[in-house]
Amino acid sequence: MGAELTEDQIKHILQGIKIPPQPQILVDLQMEQVMPDPDLKQIARLISQDVGLSGTMLKFVNSPFMGLTNKITSIEQAVSLLGLNSVINILNGLSIKGEMTDEKIVVMTRFWDTANDIAMVCATIAKKIGFNSPDESYALGLFHNSGIPLMMQRFDNYLNVMEEGYAETADRLIDVENRLFNTNHAVVGYYTAKSWNLPLSICDVIAEHHSAEVIFKNRDGKSQEKKTLLAILKIAEHICGNYITLGSQTTDYEWERVSKDILEYVGLTTYDIEDMKEYFKDMGVSVIG
Repeated sequence: MGAELTEDQIKHILQGIKIPPQPQILVDLQMEQVMPDPDLKQIARLISQDVGLSGTMLKFVNSPFMGLTNKITSIEQAVSLLGLNSVINILNGLSIKGEMTDEKIVVMTRFWDTANDIAMVCATIAKKIGFNSPDESYALGLFHNSGIPLMMQRFDNYLNVMEEGYAETADRLIDVENRLFNTNHAVVGYYTAKSWNLPLSICDVIAEHHSAEVIFKNRDGKSQEKKTLLAILKIAEHICGNYITLGSQTTDYEWERVSKDILEYVGLTTYDIEDMKEYFKDMGVSVIG
């Protein structure tokens, strides 16, 4: 049975970091809400396709108001625990003040599309390699670049800098960002994930998701869960073509630097990656190559 949150509790939790929800998702959710018998599973499915909405639901369900012992990463479980009335009240509280311009929507679409595809691919890869938490993998895929729209809001030239970073053959994307902004989207994403009360394991991987080269060179046998989550994410990013969609590049330089160690770690080959690409294409996921 879902917990009823008060209006004051909702206002308190909604303060802070906000990533604009996809307008079409909000429209679809509104249509579902006004149905005579709203389908909570359909509402959860729609919410799970959006970074900002998903993050907000997890922030609520993992808040002290709910009093849960373990942190939740499944959007469906979060929506079920909150209950229909609380979810609708939260969605109403998230209504955008002023519509986004067409230009803003076009720019944000690059981020929204990659997040949803990568989340689905992460969950599927987790099952393929026998990782015991596909929900956690999905959440990581969905939230790993949550710092990007916040950097876009703060810095007018951020997209140009991001493309410059993806074009680097040696330096990391975040090194380029650090030089120009004194921060980077991985750090911003880490604090965003923490503000949403996500599990520390996910927050840590978000913070280091452009440091895979160093992490996988370290063969001390520690941090196995973090390495597995990171490996799943980097494979998914490559399959979905982040370097093209976000970086406007024809070559995935980061993958070239880290792929050998990552594939060795999870026991996959380049042939397996090609097979996965065909599988995901058949699923309707936007796959590059």
